[in-house]
Amino acid sequence: MTSRRITLAEACAGAIAFAVASFAPVAPGMAQEDPIQVAFGDIASVESLNLLIAIERAKERGVPMELTFFNSEDVAVQAVVGGQADIGVGAPYAFLKNSQAPVRMFYRMSTLLFFPVVNSEMYKDWSDLDGQEVTVHSRGSGTEALMRLMEQTNGIKYSNISYVPGAEVRTGAMLQGNINATIVDSAGMRLLESEGGGKFIRLPIDGVNATDEALYANTELLEERSEDVQVFVEELLRTWAEIDADPTIVAKLRDEYDLLPDLPDEAAADITVYYTESVEGGVFPLDGGEPADVQDDIEFLAAAGQVEADGEVDVEAFWDFGPLEAAKAAGGTAAPAEAGAADAAPAN
Repeated sequence: MTSRRITLAEACAGAIAFAVASFAPVAPGMAQEDPIQVAFGDIASVESLNLLIAIERAKERGVPMELTFFNSEDVAVQAVVGGQADIGVGAPYAFLKNSQAPVRMFYRMSTLLFFPVVNSEMYKDWSDLDGQEVTVHSRGSGTEALMRLMEQTNGIKYSNISYVPGAEVRTGAMLQGNINATIVDSAGMRLLESEGGGKFIRLPIDGVNATDEALYANTELLEERSEDVQVFVEELLRTWAEIDADPTIVAKLRDEYDLLPDLPDEAAADITVYYTESVEGGVFPLDGGEPADVQDDIEFLAAAGQVEADGEVDVEAFWDFGPLEAAKAAGGTAAPAEAGAADAAPAN
């Protein structure tokens, strides 16, 4: 299957037009009691549990929040730009650079730790992917940037890039023989190695230090709900620190908050393994991000051909570090109130 490649400018213009046409704007003077709407452009999975836990803890401290899962990161950023959502999950550098939308990132959730993998019955190395189709998470995602960077590094040209959200979905498609070259997370790589009969091989990549997912919000929310956002960031820092100290806590807190109750048993059994491997791989930054990371991200995306590097990066064009600085000044974390904790509704 082939499709016309959409240029970055077209994608950004289309996203803005779709957002303006499809979503009603947020009314000025947003009421403090209104839930903060979080848009997640991915399927609910083990990988989202740390965020879900932080959301529950913020709700325990009196910050109303609601989480909605969208089909892709493109739709999530459209929802934030258009006003249907307040906070999004992703790293929309290219979108912000080309649109000048009033949206800024404010918390670095994870760094890239992905594994390009191929069916060895068809491909053996990067050169074999010249003129072939590869599959990534979504347009503008870290998985696409990494695969495009490898395209440049290895002097090859893919025939097409397909977009299939969810590492679990791409892993299943590999096992079923529906795709033959993709990029998965550590859990997906482990599954391919254990159940693939030895036919799936990992392609080498040089070390890459770039943001995989961050939280971003419209600037109106960051200003008008600054206290609520600060509480949320405090709980993100707290949750990330606890997971770093003891990755087994994720499974315990999932049960405590009744998160993702429909998660298959096989996936639930993988929670501790996934978070242990992620902690060991340094996937979850404990500082929430810093200006130097923004420069690294732009350089990575520029090498991948997603943005143009214009020398020194204007950090404020992409990030607002105010909420993070305020949360750290307040001590980073605070214990949730005892009262009402049991009544907190699950984020899913």
